[in-house]
Amino acid sequence: MTTVGEAFRTAVALHEAGRLTEAEAWYKRILVVAPDYAECRHRLGAVALQTGRPEQAVALVNQAIACDDREPVYFNTLGNAWLAWGRLDQAAASYRQALELKPDYAGARHNLGNVLQAQGRSAAAVVAFERVLAIWPDHAETLNNLGAALLDLGRFDEAVARVRQALAIKPDLVEALNTLGKGLQELGQLDQAVTEYRRALRHQPECTEAHSNLLMTLNYLPEFPAARLTAEHRAFGVRLDRMARGAKLPHRQSRDPERRLKIGYVSGDFRDHVVGHFVLPLLEAHDRSQVVLYGYSNTARPDAITVTLRAQMAVWRETVGIDTEALAAQIHADEIDILVDLAGHSAFNRLPVFARKPAPLQMTWLGYPATTGLSAMDYRLVDIVTDPVGSADPLSCEALIRLGPSFLCYRASQTPDVKPPPVLRQGFITFGSFNNLNKINTKVIEQWAALLHRLPSARLLVKSRQLSCPSVQHALWAAFAGHGIGAERIVSQGWMADTASHLETYHHMDIALDPFPYNGTTTTCEALWMGVPVVTVRGDRHAARVGASLLESLGLGALVAESPAASLEIAAALALNPERLTSLRAELRDRVAAAPLSDAPGLARRVESAYRQAWRRWCRGETPEPFTVAIP
Repeated sequence: MTTVGEAFRTAVALHEAGRLTEAEAWYKRILVVAPDYAECRHRLGAVALQTGRPEQAVALVNQAIACDDREPVYFNTLGNAWLAWGRLDQAAASYRQALELKPDYAGARHNLGNVLQAQGRSAAAVVAFERVLAIWPDHAETLNNLGAALLDLGRFDEAVARVRQALAIKPDLVEALNTLGKGLQELGQLDQAVTEYRRALRHQPECTEAHSNLLMTLNYLPEFPAARLTAEHRAFGVRLDRMARGAKLPHRQSRDPERRLKIGYVSGDFRDHVVGHFVLPLLEAHDRSQVVLYGYSNTARPDAITVTLRAQMAVWRETVGIDTEALAAQIHADEIDILVDLAGHSAFNRLPVFARKPAPLQMTWLGYPATTGLSAMDYRLVDIVTDPVGSADPLSCEALIRLGPSFLCYRASQTPDVKPPPVLRQGFITFGSFNNLNKINTKVIEQWAALLHRLPSARLLVKSRQLSCPSVQHALWAAFAGHGIGAERIVSQGWMADTASHLETYHHMDIALDPFPYNGTTTTCEALWMGVPVVTVRGDRHAARVGASLLESLGLGALVAESPAASLEIAAALALNPERLTSLRAELRDRVAAAPLSDAPGLARRVESAYRQAWRRWCRGETPEPFTVAIP
């Protein structure tokens, strides 16, 4: 007759061999005769966790702890289960309980560091990872995670050094290759970042995070043709389709073309972030008689804006830590009619969920300036300027819905007073850009340097998060020095936490320069709101035409150039016309306030019309096709 001990050893052997269904059956049989066998309940919980049932794992491991509350491993596993369930606070508490029982438990401290990092407590995460390395000095995963935490703190050089240490130990550690790519990107070394992302994908082709990071980086490269960029996105879609094969879900929705629609918005940026600020006016203006709003929040670092956004949703679901299949099943069970992606290939996206097609219609809007590449993404919301009829359609895997006159709505979160242009008090022109420094590529620097040569007394004010890092600042100065522009003419500033202080920095700028081929969006809106005219170049793709869309919607087409050389002429002419600068300074805020760009109800009517037209097509069994919605 098999003893409990023998049965348990059999179960453990099956478990460690990966035969989880058989191991689970053995564990359950053992618990029938030995219900207080703590380690058996713990291992049964571990199986539940490994098979994607974190809620059940939490219950089972808590039962094990009820039998034996002095075993630190149980609390570590409990933390892992809470983490998989997306409950970061509970996970952190469990890891801390493990560490109370065993202060030198490096595994639990490593896991705690990961949770702290996910919560945005990067400084605390650094401390945790450094304590782990005091015990495990050659632990590549901890070195990589320390690098990621340092990146969040803007300590880019240190971060890259730590990740290179990790790769010296484990050259094929995909997570480290991905982190190295991000670190190099922050340092402005975009070509090297692309190389590391591609290395990560060679080792692990299904690493969708590295692939999305690669695609995002390619948007910044001036020499990367639009058609090739689309081809790169299509390759991502093909790979994701292959991963999702057999996982697409059937749809049960009533094909009533006029009924109230369930709209699901998916984002990792439902917070104090550009996406959160741009989506809020739409959510507030939605007609609740036409739509029911569901929010799927992949936001690990919620804040006051998260609370405001959540209040707009009829149903709000936290999705941090929820795996792809479980989230797709939840959306499918919610019977969402139209699922809207707000991230594209930006951080915290859930594109693998969209690849499973949990909703009959799927759209992407706002969070990314190019196609997703997914065959399962039916539509992309743009406008007639960002994506002209005919020329833009081949660049998108989705059918384009063109919202006229604008696909955006801007609402200033702070409103410092507009002041006269600084040239009037300083006697020289200050050009400026507050864009992500990745957008200021070699072609942009060459063009802006030529502008500074044209106006020898002019200055350039550049503000970006990356410029908080001294090496990045020196690299920027060196790049301009290569074109004969001294560092004394380049004023650089790093990140500011306070929004009002950030907006007041526009008081020191006369004319904003829009980078190319990846234009600004929020920075352009902010500059215009603060009375600063923006000069942009109309390019050959969505990312390169957002500036033109924003300016033309305000009747400022004269500030839109058809080439970089023409933009230099426009900027120089404006700089030599202080009367025009003064009049623009006085009128731009009123223009923005009166324009479609500030008309949230108008945008809501256009978006809801787009949803309805797309829905009617689906009800008739028609495939997605491009169309235009132009409601005044």
